Amino acid sequence: MSDRTSSTETAHFLKSLGFPELKIHHSFNHFDFIRPARRILVIGPMGSGKTEYSSRVWRDSRVALGKSDRVARYTATDGADRREVFFIRSALDRIRFPDYPDDALAFRGGYERLGESIAHISDSFGLEEVIARHPRVGTWIIDEASFYDERIAYVVQRESARRGLVFIFPTLILNFRRAIFNATARMLLDLATDVFPLTAYCEHAECLKDSFYTYRYYLIDGEECPALYFDPLIIVGGDARREDSREPNYCTRCDDHHYLPGKEYTYLTLKPLGVEASRGVVDPLRRELEAIQSGSPRSRLAASFAELYGDDSDGARINTNALCVSCIAERALLFLYMEENLISEQQMRELTRELQLDREYLIRRLNDARRACRLDD
Repeated sequence: MSDRTSSTETAHFLKSLGFPELKIHHSFNHFDFIRPARRILVIGPMGSGKTEYSSRVWRDSRVALGKSDRVARYTATDGADRREVFFIRSALDRIRFPDYPDDALAFRGGYERLGESIAHISDSFGLEEVIARHPRVGTWIIDEASFYDERIAYVVQRESARRGLVFIFPTLILNFRRAIFNATARMLLDLATDVFPLTAYCEHAECLKDSFYTYRYYLIDGEECPALYFDPLIIVGGDARREDSREPNYCTRCDDHHYLPGKEYTYLTLKPLGVEASRGVVDPLRRELEAIQSGSPRSRLAASFAELYGDDSDGARINTNALCVSCIAERALLFLYMEENLISEQQMRELTRELQLDREYLIRRLNDARRACRLDD
């Protein structure tokens, strides 16, 4: 039945009950455990309810499993019953919810206890192992799947085709830069059969618009300091509010209140300097990093901000606050090394030593991204 036919029939039914003409929205359905081989993306910004969606699927499965065994003829394929739900969470997520039980499917509004039906994995090989150990499970919820290696998309596609397994991905598709998160996110979009987009209220104090975007910012003396465009893409941390210029906060924001300073500088200046360095001409990059580190108004970053945010509007003031965070030179260098692969490991070590950059910060961010680089030589 098409959505249009269903909506028309619902309208006729409500009219028969005496309702006036009104806009009919889609009904909020219980999860469908009958249809096999679905790959469902649940997307939205932080705080939009992606993991809470997973908890509803879990609760629906408890109801469905209470039905007669004869129901399995509709919900099982090759021994895997889609009413059996298993939740997968990243091993990195253990630090996000330290106050919850180990078997908790945790979200901002609470948690569900899953008992043996939850596991933490580090990569796609870990997923294969868990699936092999639980052949009766037919529905797999993989939280924040974009954080895994690209291979996971093919593992999912293969298992879905072989045994009709259903996979649900409550995940960020867009990063704080409002771009596709990574190659894994792109591949998940390609293989999806269903997409459920979720929104949240913009968390700006003076706004009630729908928000689709995750916003990263730092708090310094109570002031909001937006993350620069070249801020490290992956930063592992909890959900607690932080007032540390090296550790970010997150919220969801609409178009009007999602500030992202430094994008023009990244592509007009920083990346070209990295390209020069990759060709052996390191001095221009070294001079710019040194100027940034010293807070010199002669840096090309400062000049870019003066040009773009020179007025006295609230937006200009907030964007300019981005220059108040610490370790800006370190963030720029990490961007060129980890994401653009323009800086060699040797250049990374030399620039860190020559400019006396913050090794602790660099090592922490390298570990977050699982990128090896020996800075102690």
